[in-house]
Amino acid sequence: MGDRGTCNHTEVTDFILVGFRVRPDLYILLFLLFLLVYVMILLGNVGMMAIIMTDPRLNTPMYFFLGNLSFIDLFYSSVIAPKAMINFWSESKSISFAGCVTQFFLFAFFIVTEGFLLAAMAYDRFIAICNPLLYSVQMSTDLCTQLVAGSYFCGFITSVLQTSMTFTLPFCASRAIDHFYCDTRPLQRLSCSDLFISKIVSFSLSSIIILPTIIVVIVSYLYIVSTVLKICSTEGRKKAFSTCSSHLGVVSILYGAGSFMYLTPDRFPELSKVASLCYTLVTPMLNPLIYSLRNKDVKEALKRLLEKKNTIL
Repeated sequence: MGDRGTCNHTEVTDFILVGFRVRPDLYILLFLLFLLVYVMILLGNVGMMAIIMTDPRLNTPMYFFLGNLSFIDLFYSSVIAPKAMINFWSESKSISFAGCVTQFFLFAFFIVTEGFLLAAMAYDRFIAICNPLLYSVQMSTDLCTQLVAGSYFCGFITSVLQTSMTFTLPFCASRAIDHFYCDTRPLQRLSCSDLFISKIVSFSLSSIIILPTIIVVIVSYLYIVSTVLKICSTEGRKKAFSTCSSHLGVVSILYGAGSFMYLTPDRFPELSKVASLCYTLVTPMLNPLIYSLRNKDVKEALKRLLEKKNTIL
């Protein structure tokens, strides 16, 4: 691209998503892998939402949060996966400027919302285990609605700021985004301007999102572990930990990959793509499996739903 200070920039009408730098004969394999994962995401998250909405026994704060988590997983993976699969077959691999802005905005919106929602879920588990007698009072319907609405609001504001900051950058003649979707760092590499301020703002936004939510999760689980260890019954400790292990596993995958992607130096583009896969496709695929296979209530609700359908048939 040449020197950023002297590089000419042009009005960009579209971009090229380079994707994965592999042999062309592997594109079919990658397409099938993405298709399999995406189908599992659709079935798992739609199924989870259907179970939660149709079974009145799951009308609790935890499942209210879990239903929203499935909704978010479904939509932000749908922002990424279909276009990536199309590009495996496309010669041009292009995405319009408007399409790139839309993809960037929606992905940032949903992924940030999920981060705050997971923090709210950690707080919910903290109240359930550490203050069980006051759970129904403290985790009221109004509070749960406010926590979810606040998560979406934070996601929206962050996405607006990040999108406007990224797409007001002057881009060089090169339109090739070295990634499989439109993301902050690959787009910054195409800019002709000095990125110091942009990177500081981007890092600050990522820190504001990741660090406080991680602190909420860590503090919640420190109190949870302290409370669980005081339980005399082995069965009681096991039951308490089982309600949290699913959430903790999801948090570890999402925040681990996100921290690597946005809080570390941008030196390994190919490794960043692998990290991106963890939270764009792997996490949305695993969430329904983790919560259904490790959750007795969900398994029983699924059993009742299937029995009801068999009775109707």
